[in-house]
Amino acid sequence: MSVARAPARRQAGAPPLSGRMLRRVLLPLALTWLVGTAVAVAVAGHFTEQAFDRALLDDAYAVSANVESGDRDIRLQLTPREVTSVLFDQSENMYFAVLRQDGSLLAGHAGLLAPAPEQGVRYRFSDIDYQGRELRAVVLNHEPPDAFRVVIAQTTRARSALVERLLVYSLAPQLVLLALLAFWLWRGIEGELRPLGELRRTLDRRDARDLAPVPVARSSRELERLGETLNALFERLGHSVRAQREFAGNVAHELRTPLAGIRALAEYGLAQQAPAVWREQLQQIAASQARASRLVDQLLGLALADEARTGLQREPLRLDVLVEQAVLRHLARADAEGVDLGALGLEAPVTVLANAALVEGILDNLIDNALRYGGRTITIALAERTLAVIDDGPGIAPELQRALVQRWSQGPEGTKLGQGAGLGLAIVARYAALLDAELRFEQAGEAGGLRVSVAFGVAPADEDQSSAG
Repeated sequence: MSVARAPARRQAGAPPLSGRMLRRVLLPLALTWLVGTAVAVAVAGHFTEQAFDRALLDDAYAVSANVESGDRDIRLQLTPREVTSVLFDQSENMYFAVLRQDGSLLAGHAGLLAPAPEQGVRYRFSDIDYQGRELRAVVLNHEPPDAFRVVIAQTTRARSALVERLLVYSLAPQLVLLALLAFWLWRGIEGELRPLGELRRTLDRRDARDLAPVPVARSSRELERLGETLNALFERLGHSVRAQREFAGNVAHELRTPLAGIRALAEYGLAQQAPAVWREQLQQIAASQARASRLVDQLLGLALADEARTGLQREPLRLDVLVEQAVLRHLARADAEGVDLGALGLEAPVTVLANAALVEGILDNLIDNALRYGGRTITIALAERTLAVIDDGPGIAPELQRALVQRWSQGPEGTKLGQGAGLGLAIVARYAALLDAELRFEQAGEAGGLRVSVAFGVAPADEDQSSAG
């Protein structure tokens, strides 16, 4: 039950990519639009306020123009009806007051007071409260000798209504455009991600043993690279699976004969009573076991060579040291078989960029092959990043050289002697290819023999100099 609920929890906790992309695009865009709208409304409100204030100031000038000096005092020439006509506003309530220099009321609404302009300034706008109403007022000073002050005030309903309409008419189109953009983006993102969903469904339906490349829609560079990466992974996995299957099949096929022979030798020995027969059978069993063990090592070597294609690490190696170590490893066997095993060219250090395990595999297989099929003298020569294993045996005919580097291929000497499985030179060829080294078969001399040489690439120092140049 817990396994069945786990995908549901992951699905609930991970939002779809389309929704995340939509939020990533729309949220900053919506905030930008809102800020832009607020700035636009604020600017529009500011200029609207200036327009209303200018109209209010014009009314103050109109009233001021109708105030004149009399014999004893100033007087307003307009009747109340005329003042109402001058200050008429269809949507606002208007208030006015004409004040003498001492602040007493000449005409208009009593108690209508507003902050006076600063010295040297003709008029001043302000927000006041009169009879429980919030008003916008302007105070206009008249210069001496007939000094007086005109106060004009009005309610602000029209101003507020105009700002509200500006806000509504600005936000409504923006919201509609945002909704349309969200729908368009959602459809576009869904369309762009549809090939990704198809790829997921294709992988869900695929059998675990099917490592064939998946079809990839060329809708975007990212999806194309994802498909190429998946197909490259499938190719590497397929190569690894094929190598494992081939290794298992090779082991099963090649070990059947030596194991059957070991069983037959054991059964025959058990059926005998003479200790000499037992000893002879045990010796043959030991030889068969050694052959089977060597065969397994060679098969593992080929499998590791196939795996090394995906991640081979190289480092600077002393080739002369590796050759010396290989000679020491095989010296006891060579002495037991009466073979003179030696090396030439080890006086000066020779450094190559290679893999130690692969180089040792090349040396071991070439020396083993020479001990099995060569003559009585084997020499390992080293000169300028090229190592060669030379013997005085029968050699290999040129027409057989290409066939002998294939798996399970043996020359006439190997078939006649009944030794090996035809894997030694195949391993050498595979290792040389992995190291980008050149493998050559040549006649050792006029008298015959075989010279197998492996030429490595440039040394690390040479490579550094070429890159620096």
